[in-house]
Amino acid sequence: MKSNETIKVVPARYPLRIVGAGVALLVLAIVVQSVAFNPRWEWAVFARWFFDPVILEGLGQTLLLTLLGTALSVMFGGLLALCRLSSSWLLSSLAWAYIWLFRSLPLIVVLIVLYNFSYLYDTLSVGIPFTGITWASYQTINVLGQFSTAVVGLTLVQSAYTAEIIRGGFLGVDHGQYEAASALGLPAWRRTLRIILPQALRTILPSGFNEIISLAKGTAMVYVLAMPELFYTIQMIYNRTQEVIPLLMVGAVWYLVITSFLSAIQYLVERALAKSERRSAVNSNRSRAAVSTVTPTPEAAHAQLS
Repeated sequence: MKSNETIKVVPARYPLRIVGAGVALLVLAIVVQSVAFNPRWEWAVFARWFFDPVILEGLGQTLLLTLLGTALSVMFGGLLALCRLSSSWLLSSLAWAYIWLFRSLPLIVVLIVLYNFSYLYDTLSVGIPFTGITWASYQTINVLGQFSTAVVGLTLVQSAYTAEIIRGGFLGVDHGQYEAASALGLPAWRRTLRIILPQALRTILPSGFNEIISLAKGTAMVYVLAMPELFYTIQMIYNRTQEVIPLLMVGAVWYLVITSFLSAIQYLVERALAKSERRSAVNSNRSRAAVSTVTPTPEAAHAQLS
């Protein structure tokens, strides 16, 4: 081959990709045409109700339930995960039984039972069992109203799933990290928070955000309590106006907005964690290089003879 000849690079051709893209665009065009230009979707009704104050009030209730359910289930689920990982057989067994029970029960059943809890127990008391010592006593019907029942039910069920996600994240950390943290002489809570948890977060976050998104959609189940969250509000409106499809689309789009916002937060958090991980890797490589450059060279010892 002559030296002045140039090599012509021919990109690989994938005809099936072009065919697949064409079919996908065709299907997308059919869907867009059938949805956008079908008058039975009643997009004018959709636009009229989308920012209606009643709808926005129901949306606020849905967001509040999601926020409280997430915060409480993370705290309670974290405690359950630590109990499952505990060396105490009693704590581990009780946590396992709780997780087994509430992962087996449908959310709607838990909500209905809690809402009718006053039928089983007239009062809720705090005291010492099997004695007459009682520190506080409340009427059940006053404690478990619509909103509190929804929060408690969502938390009880969601905590069981969150506990298993957190436990899986801790189990995914190499056992050598536990041994190294113990060798430093740190207290158990500090080892968990400063060394083990940051490494477990990389495993916990994707599944954890999936559960938060499921919780945001699962708040629609509280309609059985006649609580005016987003889905129940939409039901009440279309039962009165008979505009079922456009109002269901209002709810669907708002749920899409909520889940898209949560997905964006997940992306930003995972990106920040990835950056910190790369930064720590670069710093460790630099420290290793610095140590290797300053290693002293052995000098020969000479004895002078007189």
